[in-house]
Amino acid sequence: MLGSITHSSTPSILLYPLSPKPGCCSSRKLNVRTRPWEKSIEKSVKLRTMSVGCKIENQEMGFQASERLYLGMDFGTSGARYALIDKQGTIHAEGKREYPNYMKQDSLDWALSWKTTLFSLLEDVPVHLRPLVASISLDGTSATTLIIDSKTGEPLARPYLYNESCPDALPLVKSIAPINHTVCSGSSTLCKLVSWWNNDNSDKKSTMLLHQADWLLWLLHGQLGVSDYNNALKVGYDPEADSYPDWLLSQPYAQLLPTVKAPGTSIGHLKGDIRTQFGFSEDCIVCTGTTDSIAAFLAARATKPGKAEMGSVFVFGCHTYIHQAVSYGVTSLGSTLAIKLLSTTRIEDARYGVYSHRLDDKWLVGGASNTGGAVLKENFSDEQLEKLSEHINPMEASPLDYYPLKSVGERFPVAKPKMEPRLHPRPESDVEYLHGILESIARIEAKAYMLLKDLGATQVDEVFTAGGGAKNDKWTKIRERVHGLPVSRATQTEAAYGAALLALKGCQ
Repeated sequence: MLGSITHSSTPSILLYPLSPKPGCCSSRKLNVRTRPWEKSIEKSVKLRTMSVGCKIENQEMGFQASERLYLGMDFGTSGARYALIDKQGTIHAEGKREYPNYMKQDSLDWALSWKTTLFSLLEDVPVHLRPLVASISLDGTSATTLIIDSKTGEPLARPYLYNESCPDALPLVKSIAPINHTVCSGSSTLCKLVSWWNNDNSDKKSTMLLHQADWLLWLLHGQLGVSDYNNALKVGYDPEADSYPDWLLSQPYAQLLPTVKAPGTSIGHLKGDIRTQFGFSEDCIVCTGTTDSIAAFLAARATKPGKAEMGSVFVFGCHTYIHQAVSYGVTSLGSTLAIKLLSTTRIEDARYGVYSHRLDDKWLVGGASNTGGAVLKENFSDEQLEKLSEHINPMEASPLDYYPLKSVGERFPVAKPKMEPRLHPRPESDVEYLHGILESIARIEAKAYMLLKDLGATQVDEVFTAGGGAKNDKWTKIRERVHGLPVSRATQTEAAYGAALLALKGCQ
């Protein structure tokens, strides 16, 4: 059963199916005690201001000790963010960190970089708000894979990144999986697992597969081997049957697969040493996470009344948002371009890099392209992007036909591991060059939405934008012209907000 519709005076569709909540006590009042680390805090720090929606409020004005907060963290391709919200969805604190460049031999030590950033974000949460945090969740990049020691949790090999392809494993994966299944792509988690299994000669008895989000959450709760069905999709988990399929369980590497729960499910309490070090409450819990693009979709979806599928009523915390019958998509414009469209039809087609995530009793159909902001940052500084964009006329189509990629390989709306970037010819004018890149990315996005429609997904009526690219108004107008649809920036554009909603869900 995909999800449950609760019947009351106002019908509602839950964010995700409800599940047991060990240790969650959001309904109890928190008795805030003075801890040793609080005594040295200057009064000026205790009185620091915080952003609350569009206004600034003093921390000591009208904030009750019984109010609980929910912490979400987003681990993207180049850095991480956090958002701290209450039941009403109000943001009480937020921040971001770039990943430090730790080297191991001749390559980046991504695992250490992510781990360091995780604890840096916890330290960035204002000290006076930490005791009020009831639960924590986070998201990671889809198909970013770690093979770890199942006893210690330490990585046994370098992580396989989200966009990394393992074509050596693809023939074997295609031979066991259903035709055009999501795993039948060189960048799928299963291809990465099979590639490691066939090429690593170490003892595989004490090994385990975890996704980036799983591993980071394990650092917080200490229970190895727990994932969520959004992250587990690309390793072959069937979210409709809510189990691993027999064709996967019959393989020798099936022993490495993690236990799968619904996103936003309470796993257990925050580890004692972390609570002590940072000053979080003793009843703070850690919940299963999701992927970064789904977290971005949840963030945008939660705060745009009147813009959803099927006239549904969605419940987030204590707020109910009534939606009109408008189908919409969410494009996450970060380092890469990810598209999610709420649909009544599940679609899986590895030929085009299309897959469906479960969301209540519907499906979140989409894919992720390797084009996006990373290409822009390779060619322009942030200051250049801002200044050059001012001189672009978004109503004029650029004659330049590019396929902007940072490196070789594309995943969606075409799956071509050997596709070469196309960024030439370059005009003398930087304004024209930027215009050409922005318009080319918009064409790829439009092609992606058209593909989803052709494959049977619900037709999109409006597009909301999350991620850093949402801030560029000229780009938004270019995309609106190319799509022939309304395109606007979501009220909440950061995936960390969506992860915070999952943390809130874990305490309901």
